[in-house]
Amino acid sequence: MAEYFRPTSLEAALGALAQRPWTVLAGGTDHYPARGDMLLEEDILDVSGIDGFRHIEASAGHWFIPCGATWSDVIAAELTPQFDGLVAAARQVGGRQVQNAGTVMGNLCNASPAADGIPCLLALDAEVMLASMAGERVVHVQEFVTGPRATVRRPDELAVGLRVKRQDTARSRFLKLGAREYLVISIAMVAVVAEMDGPRVASARVAVGACGPMAIRLPALEAALAGQVPVPELVAADMLADLAPIDDIRGTAAYRRLAALQLVRRAVSGLVA
Repeated sequence: MAEYFRPTSLEAALGALAQRPWTVLAGGTDHYPARGDMLLEEDILDVSGIDGFRHIEASAGHWFIPCGATWSDVIAAELTPQFDGLVAAARQVGGRQVQNAGTVMGNLCNASPAADGIPCLLALDAEVMLASMAGERVVHVQEFVTGPRATVRRPDELAVGLRVKRQDTARSRFLKLGAREYLVISIAMVAVVAEMDGPRVASARVAVGACGPMAIRLPALEAALAGQVPVPELVAADMLADLAPIDDIRGTAAYRRLAALQLVRRAVSGLVA
């Protein structure tokens, strides 16, 4: 019979993970729907009761988004324009009930190819803070997700939060295409974070999701944007050559590739809107 444990401290959670494998749960907005009518057979470690794991805070050099921070917490937080893209994504993740329960970290650890938060975290160049009884380690988001539903988190580790370097003059955008405006899985989506030097881009990070087994950055486009006024004409189709979209019920691979190109162009031009 499956066991359920809801610790109230990080130490208790890490102690449990050190003893044997658990399925870590925060909001459960991905975990439970994926199982439908099936009975739970895995042991659940619910981290939603750990004190102090929801407050998003800034230090001198970084922002910290703890693993209990929900999408509603992101929307309500007093964040800089660096996070406008993540806030836009938060407003489009499910309905209000999902936003109130689902967490940014859960979205990342679930590692769905269509996870709305992952392109934003890639564009933010976020780092994942992992903890276990053996110690702590930091992994860049780009290295954390290794494939569909797969990450580098070990069974004895808990992803305790996300660290993002402060870029208080940066701007960001997030655009998503679905069959309707809300309550929909993405056909394609794009996130952009750019440091601006007046009307020109000093540096930029661009990521595309739902167009391959996992979201990826577009380094050729990032290099092309540096020093330029961000206009759609800078985005060439071959800069998206690394995308690997599939045909499925939501759209064909060809449609996804075309949609991604248009979304990237709109997001880039939106940096100076």
